[in-house]
Amino acid sequence: MKYTLEVIAFDIASVLLAQQSGAQRIELCDNPADGGTTQSYGTIKTAREKTTLQLYPIIRPRGGDFLYSDEAFEVMKRDVALCKELGCDGVVIGILNADGSIDKKRTAILVETAYPLGVTFHRAFDRTANPFEALEDVIGCGCQRILTSGLKPAAAEGWDTIARLIKQADDRIIIMPGSGIRADNIASIAQKTGATEFHASARITVPSAMEYLNPGMNETLPSIELNTSAVQQMIGALKKLENEDGNQLP
Repeated sequence: MKYTLEVIAFDIASVLLAQQSGAQRIELCDNPADGGTTQSYGTIKTAREKTTLQLYPIIRPRGGDFLYSDEAFEVMKRDVALCKELGCDGVVIGILNADGSIDKKRTAILVETAYPLGVTFHRAFDRTANPFEALEDVIGCGCQRILTSGLKPAAAEGWDTIARLIKQADDRIIIMPGSGIRADNIASIAQKTGATEFHASARITVPSAMEYLNPGMNETLPSIELNTSAVQQMIGALKKLENEDGNQLP
């Protein structure tokens, strides 16, 4: 058994920082203000060329809810096929029905389209009406893992549900806690839930390097970047736990 830390990269600069930080996997996203949407072809292709880490682009054509039109689903299928063509290791998806259940038909189609890539079902899971039924549905669709905060805003609040999901999953699928994962709580969440994979945004706001900013526009144009120090601290916390319980980081 070994621990895995997945981090979010919103641009190529953060992909490079993730490569340097010691993380094992990247969830590649665009538009942090929308909670992450699908990156451009150019970004996905360049990211694949620049990193040897596992690369999982999110397949989400827009912000908002996870109820998609037929046209949006066509976009998702094409983006999944593109990620496979570009040599990604997996994709991150999430589709619900209007009643809060998993859209099993469409999820299964995306899993089949992605094969042999891995598939993570993202935090759309935290919007399901019954997470324990949803768990069985996601397993039945062939997904590799579920990213969840235990149906709470942060994993530290939903750890008890996460623990129950891990117990029910019984090694049939990976349950990966995410949202609010930090160096000061990652070991505690690992011990309380039994999780071995974790997802962290570890983001910081970086001021613009522009020497000139038009004062009439009343904007500072900051960007979002991966905080490598935070990533390394989380890895350190997991290594400490590893020494205590015999797990090994890769």
